[in-house]
This record gives sequence, C-alpha cells and structure tokens, in this order.
Amino acid sequence: MSYPGSGGPWQPNDPNQPGSGPVPAQPQQPGYPQQGAYPQSGGFPQQPGYQQPAGYEQGYGYGAAPPAPKKKGKGPIIGSIAAVLVIAVGVAATVFMLNRGGDDPAGEASPTEAATNLVNSLSQGDVLGVLESLTPAESALMVDFNAKSTERLKELNIYKDDADPNKLHGATIEAKNLKYDEAAAEKVNDHLTITKLVGGTVGVRTDMTELPFTEEFLDAAFPDGVMAKESTNEEVDIADVVKETGEPVRIATVNVDGEWYPSLFYTVADYALLEADKEWPAESIANNGADDAEGAVREMVEASIGADVERIIELLPPDEMGALHDAGPALLEEMGTPPAAEGVEITTLETEVTDAESGGQKVLLSNLELTVEGETVKVSRDGDCYTVEAQGRTQPMCADDLSTEMGDSTMSPEMQQALTNLASGMMKNTGVVVTEFDGKWYVSPLRTYTELGLSAISELTAEDVFALIEAQ
Repeated sequence: MSYPGSGGPWQPNDPNQPGSGPVPAQPQQPGYPQQGAYPQSGGFPQQPGYQQPAGYEQGYGYGAAPPAPKKKGKGPIIGSIAAVLVIAVGVAATVFMLNRGGDDPAGEASPTEAATNLVNSLSQGDVLGVLESLTPAESALMVDFNAKSTERLKELNIYKDDADPNKLHGATIEAKNLKYDEAAAEKVNDHLTITKLVGGTVGVRTDMTELPFTEEFLDAAFPDGVMAKESTNEEVDIADVVKETGEPVRIATVNVDGEWYPSLFYTVADYALLEADKEWPAESIANNGADDAEGAVREMVEASIGADVERIIELLPPDEMGALHDAGPALLEEMGTPPAAEGVEITTLETEVTDAESGGQKVLLSNLELTVEGETVKVSRDGDCYTVEAQGRTQPMCADDLSTEMGDSTMSPEMQQALTNLASGMMKNTGVVVTEFDGKWYVSPLRTYTELGLSAISELTAEDVFALIEAQ
C-alpha cells in the first residue's frame, strides 16, 4: 500500500478514557531527544497518584478535541463539536480501542462521504466502523497498543474480564441531519481536502458508571462512589455554532490509494494552522529517513542538538506524521531559527535493537559518551540501572534508587515495592521506536510514547496498583 507523500497523525488523548490519563514522571533516556520535543500520543493506562510528565498537555492523546479557532469566545464549543466529528468524542468516550483484524480499512469515494461515514459509525456506537473509517496509518497506531494495554489492565484487576474492546462504553452519541457545504470544501493538494460541516445536531451522553472497571478498583479508587456529576447529557445544534463563531466545523480528509479517509491528525493540524492564521503550505517537507534503525536515532539526536527542526521532521514517519510533513514549512516560518546546543558533541553512541510492543523496532541505549563545553560525560545502561560518569565522579541510578526518589521515608513496604516495579519496567525497557517506510527508517514519537506506557506497567502487579491507590 502506498500513502500520500505525507499522511499521518498528531494523536489526541482521551481525558475521559480510563486507559489513558495521568502517568508517573519518567526518567529521560540519556542522550535521546526529550519527550516534549515531539507531538505525543497518550492513551496508556492511568497510574493512580501520579502526574503527567513535564511537557505533556492533557487533551492531546487519543480522542481529544482538536484546537479550535478562538473567535467570539466560542472556541470551546466548536472544539467540542469537532471532537465528536473527527472521532475525538467517539474515541474519547471509548474505554478501549478496537483490536481490529482482518480486512484493511475501507475508504470512500469522496471527502464528504468519508466524513459522513465517520459520523454515522459514531452514532451507531460502532467502534469497528470508527477505526476503519480513519486513515490506515492512524488505525494501525491505535489498534495494537490498545489491545495490549486492555489485556494488561485486565491482568491488573482494573478492567473486568469480560470488558469488550469492540463496544463503545460509557457514552452514547447521536448525530442527526448532518449537512456539508460541499462547494466550500478546501482542496489543499492532491491528497488533502478540508470538508465543511454546517448543519445538523450532535448529542452526547456520558456516564462514568457504565465504564467496565472491576468492583475492587472502583471501591479503592472511588470510596465515596462515582459521582453523578461525572455524567453529562448535551445536544448541540451545529448551525447555531456556525452562526455564533462564523466558522464551519472542519474535518480533514486524506486520499490514500485512491480512497478518501477522515484524518484525526490532519484535522488537528488544520485547526492549529487556523488558530495561527496560517494557510496550508504549498510545499511539504520531504521524507528523508536513515539507512537503518540505529542510524535514524543517531541522526535524530544530532538534529535535536543542532536545533535542525527541518531535519527532525524529515526523520519522522511519512505515513504516521504526514500532517507534520505537510504543515512543516509553516511551523518553520513560525519558529524562526532556534538556537543550537553550543558546546555539545556526541563522541560515542552504542545501542541495541529489539522488537517494540507498539510496532517497529525499539532502539535502547547501551553506552553514550559526549562532551559538554569541554567536559566528558559518559552514560551506560545495565538492565534497570544507569551509570553516569562526569567531572571525576560516578553516580549509579537503579530502580530502587529511583523509587526512593519518587516516594518518601513514610511509605509502606507495599508502596516501596510498587514504585520499584514501576521504575524497573521503565528503566529496563525505555527506548526510541523506529519504523521502516519504503526502505528507510524513521523515528516514531507516537509509538515511542505509547511504548513508554507499556513499559511503565510491564513490571506492575495487581497488588502494586492497589498499593498506589491506597497511598493517596
């Protein structure tokens, strides 16, 4: 299958999805680009009692509303409607993402049909239809991770054994009499068209009590019960929103192999450009990957140190991150020339490669040596321990050490063990995920982030989860 010269995601997060949300702060992989440097995908299981990592903004993982233009104070309204219509509410309300198998996603003959198919699937509570309506790259990003995390949450006694990832839980969505202004559709290029929704109604009902948590988890996490205020019931008239904001609801659609698909990530990019009062650039940033997985990581590190944003975008997967390739020139114009990290040079970067749970290859750090303003710094990894040598001193950091830093002297032995297991999973398995496309290798920030989520819970037990809850 071929993709447009670019085609892919910014992956939103679901603030209402129990499989996503706050996660513990994580140790930065030495020598690798900071997590906050890239668009991030959320959606991995909530670790009770911890906060979002620095640089992570709630609302930009699976299912969050794309940023809406701030006109006449109605940004939140149009944002919520756009969320419903580009799977944001559909996936936001979905507790699990479907582990889709079998046929490839089926596209539509026109951009309007593609957008309508998505909305109809949402209204029917058809998670399969929702995922199959998205671009193949976007579906692939969601499916494997959510299948694995759903099963893991069952093992941790957070989800019930009969929790069904094929069903829409905790929400009912109903769209009626949708109307598009086809004459106003914006054809950006040969593979991207922005459709305009101008009429109809969208109703959304959410109910926390319908989410498939186990009784044990609910009793521990919500000792006072799930409050009724966690449920909502709202209907919005799209024509009223258009009248009040002066903007139709925009849904980006992408042509892949001659068929049209609504794209969550292109829609987010479209709203970001609209917010910045910029148009889609006439030219895209080229796809220019590395010859192998380790080379992609090395080149990404070097580009990050040199603040070479264009090279960073070139090294992002064209199927997953096509929206950023297409919008990249506008981003570069907005950023100007950021300063490089002066006096920093990598002299040694040794890595090992394993299969990533989230798909692709995971590149793990073995040894790193760099000079920083004339000083040599060495970092090495052995299992769940890192050793840093600098200025004549050697400092080891293992899972036990990190768990002590995360907790305090008053924590129980059970809490100490839970934090140690959490830290061990991250420190053993944290790496950069790289994928192959047309014979070249690209760094996938979205798969890297979801891989981090799987790593964070890889060593946890059900007893650990409840120890973390009880400590709050």
